[in-house]
Amino acid sequence: MQNPAAMNRALSLTEALIARPSVTPDDAGCQDLIQQRLAPLGFACESIASGPEHFRVTNLWAKKRGARPGPTLVFAGHTDVVPPGPLAQWASDPFVPTHRGQRLYGRGAADMKSSIAAMIVAVEDFLRAAPQHAGAIGFLFTSDEEGPAVDGTVRLVEMLKARGERLDMCVVGEPTSVDALGDTIKNGRRGTLSGRLTVRGIQGHVAYPQLARNPVHQAAPALAELASAEWDRGNAHFPPTTFQISNIHAGTGVGNVIPGECVIDFNLRFSTESTAEGLQQRIHALLDRHGLEYALAWTLGGQPFLTAPGTLTQAVTAAIEAECGIRAQLSTTGGTSDGRFIAAICPQVIELGCRNHSIHKIDECVESADIDRLANIYRRVMENLLL
Repeated sequence: MQNPAAMNRALSLTEALIARPSVTPDDAGCQDLIQQRLAPLGFACESIASGPEHFRVTNLWAKKRGARPGPTLVFAGHTDVVPPGPLAQWASDPFVPTHRGQRLYGRGAADMKSSIAAMIVAVEDFLRAAPQHAGAIGFLFTSDEEGPAVDGTVRLVEMLKARGERLDMCVVGEPTSVDALGDTIKNGRRGTLSGRLTVRGIQGHVAYPQLARNPVHQAAPALAELASAEWDRGNAHFPPTTFQISNIHAGTGVGNVIPGECVIDFNLRFSTESTAEGLQQRIHALLDRHGLEYALAWTLGGQPFLTAPGTLTQAVTAAIEAECGIRAQLSTTGGTSDGRFIAAICPQVIELGCRNHSIHKIDECVESADIDRLANIYRRVMENLLL
């Protein structure tokens, strides 16, 4: 059932968050606004700044204990947004929340300020109706999810782990829905492994190839083999591991010089059927077999994680069905999220948010009515787990 009061509050809070231009790593006051809503509810709020002075990150951990023992349920997300891109291409200012038709437009509308607003309003409504609830409720927010993500959620996880803080279940507000609100729950994510391959050759004149060694020509057969390789076949929960080249750079910018080196950036999104170490070994063996002179720098962006169907997935699925009348599908596709860090200290992590059709795009938007419905889903999740 629609709750007009909740809708007005959730929509207003989403608008207030969009109006704060929190491009990574600038929180722009979003977390101060969140604390203003949580503190009166009895949450103990901790604001933790981290990172170098030129890239200062704002993090928030808030927790409220219930009246009796039970699980700790955490809502997590990020207050930062990606840059808006060319302002002239937006139909309205990306940081002025604007309504057109049935949608709310602005940077972060879908990814993920609507989720944050829905979480806050859901907790307000839940605590008003069930002040004697079991367990505990937590919030974990960062302003560094869209960026390098080295001083955000990972730092909060390290802090909580050092304290021995127990997290039992976590709902991350990433925009997971595809065609309709609630049709998709992310119950895991693939790992991400990136490499920068530098193939060394010998620079020379294009008219005298016998006096040079072209690293592009040398690398091409190896790259073709990498691009066509079968890394694994996936499993019941994950699609097969993929390999994609994102950047290739070689040459001096003129047409008569054979380049001296070729730099290739690539990424693997890997399932639980593969390991980062195993993939690295296979790639090194392939490059060695092709006789390349090379250097390869690796960056492990995150391990794969999976929440098997159980208590949390059942609670979320039931909440969606009660609110939206649809049966959600579990999925592990798509990019990475901070769930990969939270999974290190929390055995059950899922992601659920609004539709993701416009995220990171010009004229990002969210269906206005979905914000209220998402708040109701989050509230129902708490009712299913903490009453």
